[in-house]
Amino acid sequence: MNLDKVRVINNPVVFLNLCTMRDKDTDSQGVRIATRKITRCLLYEAAKNLPLVEREVTTPLTTFKAKTVDPDIELIISPILRAGLIFTDEAIDILPQATIRHIGMYRDEKTLKPVWYYNKVPMEAPNPEKFYVYITDPMLATGNSLLAAIDLYANKGIPVKNIKCICIIAAPQGIENIQKHYPDIEIITAAIDDYLNEKGYIVPGMGDAGDRIFNTL
Repeated sequence: MNLDKVRVINNPVVFLNLCTMRDKDTDSQGVRIATRKITRCLLYEAAKNLPLVEREVTTPLTTFKAKTVDPDIELIISPILRAGLIFTDEAIDILPQATIRHIGMYRDEKTLKPVWYYNKVPMEAPNPEKFYVYITDPMLATGNSLLAAIDLYANKGIPVKNIKCICIIAAPQGIENIQKHYPDIEIITAAIDDYLNEKGYIVPGMGDAGDRIFNTL
């Protein structure tokens, strides 16, 4: 596992909310609130790779050149359904110019392989170097679903350096799986946990993220 390509966001706000969302006694509303606070921190960190330009701005006092995000880029937030939806509201709030392209997969509980049921990424990428993609999923467990999502964008010629994987909790096995296929991709996470159990759940983890977020336990 190459930790040079994994950014673990350690700050008290993240720790506080990780503790809340992991606790089995936290209800779904509490899990959602804590998760959104963490996703906001992760998205701010991910956005550091966006290219900047200068734009002339007139304040009440003067006119000057201010830095802003290049308006000519194509910015995509791509949540993996269903748990990845928790990132959407925060992403639109922080990066309103982004396009949201949902990817629907569920995990086969026997094979632990992703099963597709929805794909909103059939777009053209005529200038792939102008595309910046953030793929979001709260849990990076086996990494199989995330790999399939990365393939969608990488196969369009979008540079791997422009694709970020954003998750809240990651397992070492999942990170290794991603890096085996995409050694240069950056993973942004709030925690690297200990291992996957025999059912493919992250330990200590938080249980099934989708069930806990959407109250379907």
